[in-house]
Amino acid sequence: MVRQYEGYKAGRSAIVPDVPFQFLTSLSLDRKAWVEIARQAPGQMTRMNLNTFHRHGVFDVEGMTELVSMRLSSPELIRKARVFPYQLLMAYKSASGEIPGKVREALQDAMETATSNVPLLVGQIVVCPDVSGSMSSPVTGLRKGATSSVRCIDVAALVAACIVRQNPETRIMPFEHGVVNVDINPRESIMTNAQKLASIGGGGTNCSAPLVQLNDEKAKVDLVLFVSDNESWMDPQNGRGTETMRQWNVLKKRNPHAQMVCIDIQPPATSQAAEQGDILNVGGFSDQVFEVIRAFVENRLGSDHWVGLINEVEL
Repeated sequence: MVRQYEGYKAGRSAIVPDVPFQFLTSLSLDRKAWVEIARQAPGQMTRMNLNTFHRHGVFDVEGMTELVSMRLSSPELIRKARVFPYQLLMAYKSASGEIPGKVREALQDAMETATSNVPLLVGQIVVCPDVSGSMSSPVTGLRKGATSSVRCIDVAALVAACIVRQNPETRIMPFEHGVVNVDINPRESIMTNAQKLASIGGGGTNCSAPLVQLNDEKAKVDLVLFVSDNESWMDPQNGRGTETMRQWNVLKKRNPHAQMVCIDIQPPATSQAAEQGDILNVGGFSDQVFEVIRAFVENRLGSDHWVGLINEVEL
């Protein structure tokens, strides 16, 4: 392989070596070379370089659109690589509109398979995605040359759509000033439900609104999951504490075993819900958040659990 690589660099061979593509991108590559790179690319590299392949004319070559589409949507490869929905959302939102529709559709198909990697949760679950105006900001914040095409509201909508797919009895309560009524069908595609939620956006934010409604209904709840941004904690405070905590304490009297997870996609220095045994604050977002939620619900985030795992390590 080293001989092939050195020979290709020196121009003694026209055969593109099967090496990580980062070794090749600094070379002067023609379309034929990029096609070979695309043929040899593993799934993750393919997903992350769709725009690069498009710029170099890979999809203009007969059969390459079909090859890339099959690779992206292969259930076997998705499960083997443990691809999660957020990775696919990033690829879908970042993909140029000039990329063939079949490739973009393959990312949507992959999303359905990847949802199987989202944990199953038990009990009465309520997901509260923030759909207020500030959620239209990029998930990375505004960074010159590195601003994501994925918005905070896209992430909140994706979390809700994925959890309701895996847990069909989940109740979705989007909120801004108040709770917004929206019909989410668990049988719809992940992308369809995510886009339906993401299209609501607008208005101010009142995080306690879903809890107020749950208390008014005297609803049975096991897990409440908030997904918001750095403008999330805006409802008025009542002396010491917040209205969200006051409503949570009311809900806890009726549901003593209930838990709450607050995912703050762009975390500031403050939070509406105080960290305690039944409340988890998560700052930022990646697909790993799904595993963190399951660990919290299963009471595996305590120090005793981690000490036990460490003690099992053989030195």
